[in-house]
Amino acid sequence: MERLNRRTFLGQGGSIVAFGALAVHASSRAQVPGANDRINLAMVGCGGRGRYVMRGLIEEKANLVALCDLRQDRLDEAWKFLSEVQSAKPRFSKDMREVFDSKDIDGVVVATPDHWHAPATIMACQAGKDVYVEKPHSHNIWESGRMVEAARKYNRIVQVGTQNRSGAYTIAARDYVRSGKLGKIGLVKVFNMKSGGPFHLGRSSEPPPGFNWDAWLGRAPVRTYREDIFDGGWHKYWDFSGGDLADDGIHQLDLALMVMGDPGLPRSVRTVGGRYVYADDDAEVPDIQVANWDFGNLLVTFELTGYPKYMMKTSGTIRRNDLFPYWTHNATRIEIYGSDLMMTLGRHGGGWIVQQSGGGVVDKMYGRPCDEEHYRNFLESMRSRKPPTADISIAHTSNLIMHMGNLAQRVGNVSLQYDPRTGKFDNAKANQLIKPEYRKGYEIPELS
Repeated sequence: MERLNRRTFLGQGGSIVAFGALAVHASSRAQVPGANDRINLAMVGCGGRGRYVMRGLIEEKANLVALCDLRQDRLDEAWKFLSEVQSAKPRFSKDMREVFDSKDIDGVVVATPDHWHAPATIMACQAGKDVYVEKPHSHNIWESGRMVEAARKYNRIVQVGTQNRSGAYTIAARDYVRSGKLGKIGLVKVFNMKSGGPFHLGRSSEPPPGFNWDAWLGRAPVRTYREDIFDGGWHKYWDFSGGDLADDGIHQLDLALMVMGDPGLPRSVRTVGGRYVYADDDAEVPDIQVANWDFGNLLVTFELTGYPKYMMKTSGTIRRNDLFPYWTHNATRIEIYGSDLMMTLGRHGGGWIVQQSGGGVVDKMYGRPCDEEHYRNFLESMRSRKPPTADISIAHTSNLIMHMGNLAQRVGNVSLQYDPRTGKFDNAKANQLIKPEYRKGYEIPELS
């Protein structure tokens, strides 16, 4: 493996530190919470989803010690939301180093934009902290492998936020498939057919006072500040994300692989996609994307849209009650085609049904959201040191498969063969994207 520069960005002001010394010092004092200890957590990245994860962990009796974000308004907004479930105010920080080097912190929730997930997780592991990292856990294939290495080298618990793996109804769906009742399964269809609209960049401007835009960009190439990119528009650009296949589709893809018994890596992937409906807007990632992964005895397909108004995720009302979605217009369903029966499965509480010829339902199970179980599993793993349900090593395979789908689209809507022994594709352009360029000062820290 290539030897990296032993430096990485940590501070708000763009300071560089020798991280190897910090890693050795911090990992030597790694803490393992006892059975009766209250677990102290910090959150790095105080935007939307992370607040809900942190709130759920507090409700599972964790203690929030610190909030970290580059923008003061995000810190203030996050604490206002979390103060409803915790009275003791955490300390605020704009420097990851302060969080990772704090002796009173047992674990960290990483909820930054996607391109910072891997660097923050690896640094936290080196500092002796367990990690709950939001999906997708890496920006590229190479990072994902480094995260697995870091978790193992520093003996850390790393739970990925693919919470379907902790759900009672999803585990029951996996067991139903294992029972053989569906018959021989050769095709699984995964859907991420959401609504959406065009994306247009606003004017560039100076960053807000006190906000280090260069630090937010991290490894990505320098570009002028635009509030539209900071405020969620980063999902539309390859520099920061993997499009909606990575952002939302990874939930369904990972769930489909779980239910099918985690079949390993595919022999090949074929993808087509692009900006078809909103071809004249400013986004880079596809608004239509279709991928096929060939596992030898199983074909998994994935279909993505970002425009039809009638496609909807499973509603909160359905998730909280004994109800099923209207499957035809359900944006995030999975269809499993057995030789005898067909299963339709929803994510995050959609439940599942099994149908025979003519549409008759022969088996079913209602579902509930899997979040609380996932948070509880993370905290239990921190105490027991047993791998969590979405351990980084399990999530790595799903993540790699997801990235394969994107790479096949990005290099020209092609078919790619993948060799797991070498970790390479039969395409030079795709191989270049396994590990993109890292700006000087923002390299992934060396594992020492």
